[in-house]
Amino acid sequence: MKHLCLSFLLLFSIFSIQAQDKNDPDATTNFNEVKINALYLVLGAFEGTYERTLNEESAVGASLFIPFDDELINDEINFYFSPYYRLYFGKRYAAGFFIEGFGLLSSYDVTTIDFSPLAFDGAPIVREENLTDFALGIGIGGKWVTNNGFIGELNLGIGRNLFNADEFIDDVVAKIGITLGYRF
Repeated sequence: MKHLCLSFLLLFSIFSIQAQDKNDPDATTNFNEVKINALYLVLGAFEGTYERTLNEESAVGASLFIPFDDELINDEINFYFSPYYRLYFGKRYAAGFFIEGFGLLSSYDVTTIDFSPLAFDGAPIVREENLTDFALGIGIGGKWVTNNGFIGELNLGIGRNLFNADEFIDDVVAKIGITLGYRF
C-alpha cells in the first residue's frame, strides 16, 4: 500500500510539472510571425514577411516585395524575395535589438537606348530586358512584441548585387522597414 501511494504521488507530480511548463509564457516553444511593411504600403508596394523563431535569440524568415504603384516605386523593379537569419540581443524571447544576414533575389526591367550611327535610318535602337540578380547583405534593427503577440519592428539593411550589377542595375541594394505584425 505504501508503494502504491508513493507511485501515485510520483505520477501526479510528473503531470503537474508538465502542466506548469505548458502554461508558462516563457516556455521554449518556437513562434511563427506574419508581418507587413507599412512604409512600403504608403510608398506603393507590398512587402509581406514570414518569420519562424528558432530559439530565444535567433530566427529565420523570408520577405516578398511586389510593387503596385509605378509612380512612387522605382518602376524598374518587378519583385524581390529575401530570405534572412536574425540574431537577437534582447531580454524577451526573440525580440529587442537584432542583426541580420540576408540574401535578395530580385528581378528588374531594364531599357537601353543605342544611339550608334549604325542604327537603321538614324533612329535609336531601344532594347528592353528582364534581368535577375542576387545580393548578399547585412542589416540591423529592433523588434518590440506585446504580451498579446502584436509586433512593431524597425530595420535597415544594405547589400551588394553579385551578378548583373553594371551600368543598368545599381551595385548596392537597400532594405528599409517599418513593420507591423502578429506572433502566434
